[in-house]
Amino acid sequence: MTKKFIQKQQDKLTSGIIDRRHFMKSVLATGLAVPAALSLANSAESATPKRGGVLRHATGYGSTDDSLDPGTSANSLSQNVIYTRGNHLCEVSNEGELIGELAESFEPSNNAKKWVFDLRKGVEFHNGKSLTADDVIATMEYHGGEDSTSSAKGNLSSVVSMTKDGNHRVIFELSEGNADFPYLVSDYHFMINASKNGKIDPQDPANGTGGYMVDSYEPGVKFVGKRNPNYFKEGHANFDEVQLIAVIDAAARQSAIMSGDADFADAIPAKTVNLLARAPNLEILETTGTQHYIFPMRLDTEPFDNYNVRKALKYAVNRQELLDKILLGHGVVGNDIPVSAAMPFLNTDLPNYSFDPEKAAMHYKKSGHSGPIPLSVADAGFSGGVSAGELMVESAKQCGIDIQLVREPNDGYWSNVWNVKGWCNSYWGGRPTQDVMYQAAYTKETNWNETAWKDTDAAIKFNELVVMARSETDYEKRKGLYWDAQALLHDDGGSLIPLWANYIHAHAKTLGHGPVAGNWLNDGNKVSERWWFS
Repeated sequence: MTKKFIQKQQDKLTSGIIDRRHFMKSVLATGLAVPAALSLANSAESATPKRGGVLRHATGYGSTDDSLDPGTSANSLSQNVIYTRGNHLCEVSNEGELIGELAESFEPSNNAKKWVFDLRKGVEFHNGKSLTADDVIATMEYHGGEDSTSSAKGNLSSVVSMTKDGNHRVIFELSEGNADFPYLVSDYHFMINASKNGKIDPQDPANGTGGYMVDSYEPGVKFVGKRNPNYFKEGHANFDEVQLIAVIDAAARQSAIMSGDADFADAIPAKTVNLLARAPNLEILETTGTQHYIFPMRLDTEPFDNYNVRKALKYAVNRQELLDKILLGHGVVGNDIPVSAAMPFLNTDLPNYSFDPEKAAMHYKKSGHSGPIPLSVADAGFSGGVSAGELMVESAKQCGIDIQLVREPNDGYWSNVWNVKGWCNSYWGGRPTQDVMYQAAYTKETNWNETAWKDTDAAIKFNELVVMARSETDYEKRKGLYWDAQALLHDDGGSLIPLWANYIHAHAKTLGHGPVAGNWLNDGNKVSERWWFS
């Protein structure tokens, strides 16, 4: 316990949360000797954030269909843009804790059916407007209003009313209790926008409060942000300029980071890790988290409306082969639920889907289906997606199933293929709780229900259980509800999740950072805000 406390205090000193005097006082109180405390202080201060420099981040994501509108964000580049130029009521810290961001505090009442958020004073938007409760309400109305086209509309379906109490307090009334509501509003879609006359313009480049102001933006190509001199977070947003550059081709990304044309690169293919690790100017950063690779089967498209077709395909995938050949062991096999071992209430009693040609053939025969089954793939879906599809074609052949691979272009993939075609490849960064994950992609009301799993008896029961678990405060009862929900999804759902993938990045050794978050890639997609040149 003492060792963990001292490490936490050292991290706080490094991040500028506490000063040297506070650090010395707190660690000496544990009984640590003065020389050791001084040594730790010196080490932490040598890693203290420093201002200056231009960060060039080469990312494997992005589409020319991207925009500044947080309601349409569908990939890591657009999420990075959001976190670089904006803030949210709450955030998941680099240590995995939910903390206030624009909210100074948040408190529930009435069995979590009412939530009160008190806002920080003195926060300014890039257009000079001061943050008020009106901005929060207008932002949430944009996403959750009756006529909203936001991808996150379903996430706010339980919000009955939003009112303000003065300029810096917002009160949310919900139709049912939700203990995870603060996690919900930390979702990247809900970047708080500057409002005018009760409305927001989500495309306005100056409507954020974040650490960097928009200097230029070419959707799906490049974002350039200049440091916000009035940023409210001390010790954050340390670069003079941030460049987020879409480099979808993995070989080009590798070349950029090795040649020094980029300082940070994400989505590093597992097969190139050893090569990059040998470069004297680079470090490999690998984190485990909630990222999973998925092949969603849409139940509103034949033949995936057939239960036995779905079951056959789940048994026809050689997951261990995918782990060995696509991730080279940098991850673990999945079991068709979006709940990782790091999340609460994982159902550990579920049988594991493994490659079983006999079971696959049995279910396929029961389905009555014959002929090719199209699978659309692109590396835009996840790095190695095309190769994974090729392996699935071969394993399915052993089960008497003909998967027809359709290679799709990377550009426009998230608009023209994902959530449109019957079967494709996709990835999710995951969410901090089951409820937030389900509301993002699995409940009937969400626009991103990529499997269209809504109308089967199991799907209807699943939705009922999720609502019940949301407001249940008894630990064992809540666990039981989530276990039952996972069992339904595992058996009947359209999610084929063969892999949990580690986040693999490469960066210049000249970059410094504190503890690294695992809730998303790129330190929670906040490298721009949390890192610095040492």
